[in-house]
Amino acid sequence: MSQNPRNQPLMGVIWMLLTGLNFVAVTALVKYMGGRIPPAEMAFLRYLLGLVFLLPMLGAVRRARVSARMWGLFATRGVVHSAGVILWFYAMTQIPLAEVTAMNYLSPVYVTLGAALFLGERLALRRVGAIVAALVGAMIILRPGFREVSPGHIAMLFTALAFGASYLLAKFTVDGTNPTVVVAMLSIWVTLGLAPFALMDWVTPTLGEIGILFAVACFATAGHFSMTLAFAAAPLTVTQPVTFLQLVWATALGALVFAEPVDIWVVSGGGLILAAVSFITWREAVLKRRAITPPEVATKV
Repeated sequence: MSQNPRNQPLMGVIWMLLTGLNFVAVTALVKYMGGRIPPAEMAFLRYLLGLVFLLPMLGAVRRARVSARMWGLFATRGVVHSAGVILWFYAMTQIPLAEVTAMNYLSPVYVTLGAALFLGERLALRRVGAIVAALVGAMIILRPGFREVSPGHIAMLFTALAFGASYLLAKFTVDGTNPTVVVAMLSIWVTLGLAPFALMDWVTPTLGEIGILFAVACFATAGHFSMTLAFAAAPLTVTQPVTFLQLVWATALGALVFAEPVDIWVVSGGGLILAAVSFITWREAVLKRRAITPPEVATKV
């Protein structure tokens, strides 16, 4: 008897573990680069160098018939995602790795709210409770009134919002064309969207910095690929909780490599946010409805 391709929980967990390691490598490399190169330029070079991975998709892109409405959606998503990427690169230079990772968990919560507002999804009481719990988690991380909320924290709040909006826009584009085209168009439009901001404050990168940013593009692409394999191997209810390990790894890496103190409030708040997201995902599976809320890693750069 052949095994159901979505009934391989061990493989799903393994692929999601690799996904987490890839994305933690992305954040670590960006953190390592520091602030010499402006965030917009770093983001632009990451996407520009990553265009090499679009070569296998060119055939599908050339064959695609894209309507004027779809071009508008692609462009709008590119602008929104570009803003999120710039803010994320900026936040990486301002706040610890663990805080960036924990606050990025908010993206699926924003998607849940957006799905109710714009896609007509019913927001049941349990989901409202999960959203409230996630927002409490964010307040635990930020602790306004007890410490300074830096521009990096504000940037991450809007980063999660931008990535959530990008995912919602993707829902409209996937229904109208080939998913491969959607992925390719995002990379192209984000590269174009970042270019003017990069050129406004251009700092000539060294060969070493270009190499690091190409590595960022490689790890990000590998992360998205392994994430796709995880989704194909097991349900979200199996793979979703594994994403918490990204916070553990980011915290350990920040402490060991970048001398960032371990903040129990950040770990606790991030855990509460992820627990809320996992609950929403589990409820979707129980109700046998098509999941609207993506895992945290689906909104990565």
